[in-house]
Amino acid sequence: MKQLRELLAGLDSLPRLAILGLLTGILTAVVIILFRELTELSQNNVLGLSDPDNYEQLDSLTRVFLATGGGLLLGIVFHFLTHSARSTGVVHVMERLLFHQGRLPLKNALVQFFGALTSIVSGHSVGREGPGIHLGAASGSQLGSILNLSSNDIRTLVACGAAASIAAGFNTPLAGVIFVMEVIMMEYTINRFTPIILAAVSATILTRLYYSNEVIIAVDVSSANLIAEMAMFTFMGLAIGVLAAGFIKLLLFISQMTADWTIWIRYTLAGLLCGLLAIPTPQIMGIGYDTITSILASDPEAIVLLAIVSFKLVATACAVGLGLPGGLIGPTLVIGAAAGGLTGVAVEMFMGSNMSDIGFYAIIGMVTMMGATLQAPLAALMALLELTANPSIILPGMLAVITANLTCSELFKQESIFVMLMRHRGLDPMHDPFVRALQNKSISNILEHRIQFSEPVITYPEANALIEVQPKFIIIKPQQGHIMMFPLVDLITWMNEHESPDQEAVINLLELPAERIDLVEIPDNASVYDALEMMNQEDVDALLVTEKVWQGGAGSGVVTREAVRNSYRFDKPNAKFET
Repeated sequence: MKQLRELLAGLDSLPRLAILGLLTGILTAVVIILFRELTELSQNNVLGLSDPDNYEQLDSLTRVFLATGGGLLLGIVFHFLTHSARSTGVVHVMERLLFHQGRLPLKNALVQFFGALTSIVSGHSVGREGPGIHLGAASGSQLGSILNLSSNDIRTLVACGAAASIAAGFNTPLAGVIFVMEVIMMEYTINRFTPIILAAVSATILTRLYYSNEVIIAVDVSSANLIAEMAMFTFMGLAIGVLAAGFIKLLLFISQMTADWTIWIRYTLAGLLCGLLAIPTPQIMGIGYDTITSILASDPEAIVLLAIVSFKLVATACAVGLGLPGGLIGPTLVIGAAAGGLTGVAVEMFMGSNMSDIGFYAIIGMVTMMGATLQAPLAALMALLELTANPSIILPGMLAVITANLTCSELFKQESIFVMLMRHRGLDPMHDPFVRALQNKSISNILEHRIQFSEPVITYPEANALIEVQPKFIIIKPQQGHIMMFPLVDLITWMNEHESPDQEAVINLLELPAERIDLVEIPDNASVYDALEMMNQEDVDALLVTEKVWQGGAGSGVVTREAVRNSYRFDKPNAKFET
């Protein structure tokens, strides 16, 4: 790591982040491949499934006991974990990004890895994309922490890892990039695009090499009279928008109602409900990619599709609402595919066969449900284009996706499910833009390097030597008490008023009449927001920045409250810096 640090130290910011983005993508791909391989090996060898997601081959009683037992096992394990260690998934990543400078604990990532693995193998109605995002983001965060990067750089690597996980999971690199900007970061920042794109590309290449360019969801659909069907795509978008709003409301209701329940009871109940719902519809168990493929490739019956929509929605809302460590992105794709397929069946029934395939409706329904639930229309459309490689699908896709998003957000007033879950935790992801601006700026941008350290008691010649260096501030580190600094001009003023009696005379800088400012130390990888928070917490107006990794040496500069104030231009003249 020392050699890597030295290599990166000689590079400008963007090339350095580009290299780190590539490394994060590769690291994330390895983690995602390991997670997927362990999951599928367990499904094949422990459960004896011919296909990792084929829970239909298990008998009804086995499905009930498997899901219930898996929930009970997870509940017992999580019961002995601390409350903070239980936090996993996309909401955890967003929280750590917004309020902890992107520093994701390794312990939570391990809990996510094995917890999600157990949930998926047990057949719970959860996906691996949410856990994958957590694992990818944690990979970027850990890499940044090992290299002692700034908080701003670590946040970028977290975004790189999240994008790489989506790219590796779906074989959709562009959708991964847009998803992270739209859902995780909730902002489009130009200087982050390069490393995030490189992370998505490197992760996609590695997973394609490992899986021989395997397709996660087999798509082979065709369209017919699209202009005549536009009304149907609008109707489908409206219906899925209602469905997405209902899903969000049900999930939040369950989460709020059971928040105080004992964790092993919640997890066991989630498993039992999933097992019971899987008796008539085993297709709802597991991730459900095989279910999507069957909907796209065949002509399923309307009653089967309706059952999948209803039971998968309830099972997923219960699983995520009751807190199981699994994702909800995959299940929304299954629900949307079934709802789209149901629309396609209705179109074929009432309008004849000279229309688009049922699979065409299913694939649009799939991304429409995801886009409405996550309030990520652009990411949904990018996924649609990359999955199908069919430009003609974009026009009806845009109509359905936007209609669903507007229905969910404007008619039913539902935000992204992840935003709603964060608010349920008492956190506001749409917090003050002032805070976000300071979080995105490294403390190195506002450092005052013109400083000089000094002993508390010095001779007149030593004082003259200090003046010759011409620092802006002189810093004193007494044996007892706070580190402090004062402006050089105060020493010059005193020296002009007091002639040196002899060369051996000394000056006690602690007794010198000067504008002294107490200092508290802060590491150089902090953000400007970190600096402001520490100033407020320690009740000081300046900080001593230590451990300058990229340039070497401790105590490389100071940051003042005035410098923080000047780093952000406000439209409101009375903006406050105390909070």
